[in-house]
Amino acid sequence: MSPGLSSWQLLLLCLGVFRQEARVEAQAGSVPSAAKTLVWGPGLEANIVLPARFLYIQAVDGSGKNFTTSPGEKTFEVKIVSPAEQFTRIWTQILDRQDGSFLVRYRMYATYTDLHIHILLKGKHVAKSPFILKGPVYHEGCNCPQPSGSVWEAHMHCPPSYPQIDRDLSLFGSVDPDRNAQEIPKRFGQRQSLCHYTIKDNKVYVQTYGEHVGFRIFMDAILLSLTRKVQLPDMEFFVNLGDWPLEKRKPTENIHPIFSWCGSNNTRDIVMPTYDLTESVLETMGRVSLDMMSVQANTGPRWSEKNATAFWRGRDSRQERLELVKLSRAHPTMIDAAFTNFFFFKHDESLYGPLVKHVSFFDFFKYKYQINIDGTVAAYRLPYLLAGDSVVLKQDSGYYEHFYNELTPWEHYIPIRADLGDLLEKIQWAREHDKEAEKIALAGQQFARSHLMGDRIFCYYYKLFKEYARLQVTQPKVRKGMEFVEQPTDDLFPCYCHRTTTKDEL
Repeated sequence: MSPGLSSWQLLLLCLGVFRQEARVEAQAGSVPSAAKTLVWGPGLEANIVLPARFLYIQAVDGSGKNFTTSPGEKTFEVKIVSPAEQFTRIWTQILDRQDGSFLVRYRMYATYTDLHIHILLKGKHVAKSPFILKGPVYHEGCNCPQPSGSVWEAHMHCPPSYPQIDRDLSLFGSVDPDRNAQEIPKRFGQRQSLCHYTIKDNKVYVQTYGEHVGFRIFMDAILLSLTRKVQLPDMEFFVNLGDWPLEKRKPTENIHPIFSWCGSNNTRDIVMPTYDLTESVLETMGRVSLDMMSVQANTGPRWSEKNATAFWRGRDSRQERLELVKLSRAHPTMIDAAFTNFFFFKHDESLYGPLVKHVSFFDFFKYKYQINIDGTVAAYRLPYLLAGDSVVLKQDSGYYEHFYNELTPWEHYIPIRADLGDLLEKIQWAREHDKEAEKIALAGQQFARSHLMGDRIFCYYYKLFKEYARLQVTQPKVRKGMEFVEQPTDDLFPCYCHRTTTKDEL
């Protein structure tokens, strides 16, 4: 098992293995047992503050066997209340994952003293329901950071390390904020779009460089969210707001630490979770409709009922995508690939068009095989494709996201060559080895469920910042030209922080 997994994450993994090895129908006539059904997850812990908290329910019958198919969308009822309050502003959803388990998510719009989570099956309490979260239980908008980073990590069940962070930071023996503040703007500030951030006393300051700095909103948002939850170390760093990683010097040269949302094999940027995945975590049950939780309840038909065709939709942001559409035209029974937008190769629209209508992402999972092919850089849809119930055929690529190096070809996905030369062969292999392909699909899904949920994204950012801050050899400063990034205010539901003020020694 992976190091650093909490007991409930281990349970999640075990249930995934169970599903792979015992994928059989629930016994005819069996019904879930309130006493034997399992409930676990971070949403049952008061100290874990997330934009949308979540927990899991696994239906179990009276003989102790896990359901492996849905016992019915309305099987369980969840009520979350605070006895001290007449009304609770909490939005709750029960998501049926169609495999005998349910994901319950809830977003709090105020902070409460004690929460009681009632999970009911035909009016009977399930497992140890009601689960009582001793208050105060803080909501996402509450600015009440845990002063001890180590305590926060323990509460969050963060893994002890991330290989990608270790790999990225190993290139830097030390980091000099004074030198970087002079050199990086001169080197990149004219042609690229950058943010220069300083975190000082857990407050966020920024200065931007370049014309296209709109994506700064994503970085501001995660920093403000983190500083509401935990005391960050004082630090100073530069974020690349563009698609392509920037630092192309060799490690033996004077390389600069640049944080980017995407890495590549020939650059040295420090990789963070993508802005897309970051926003989906922050806005779960908010303004986004696609996130790691919603996908799990929209994985399409059962495997045996899915269309045995490889599917892809997207825009024309890479030559290989044109080749993919050409392959689809030549082999329509094997590949269904088409463009929904032309931007980069407009002169070729007559060759590769006509454009097709946008397809809901959830409808992708009507197909067994999902093709993941680079766009301008790595295709940021991979986390969601893995979380579905289809097998991913992933193009070999020089670009990567923060988690790619933890994926194993033929275990979590089926690899295809960068030039797509073996794509037809791999689709044919999957058709001829249906059980093996389904097993790969389930392993990829389990990886996404245990590594790419919101709690792990927050852990990754915190670990990255903590380890980076340790490399600093001069004092981070709020420099001339920087502006203070204010926390959003909530006049209707202010929260009162009960934390102590002792600061963690990093």
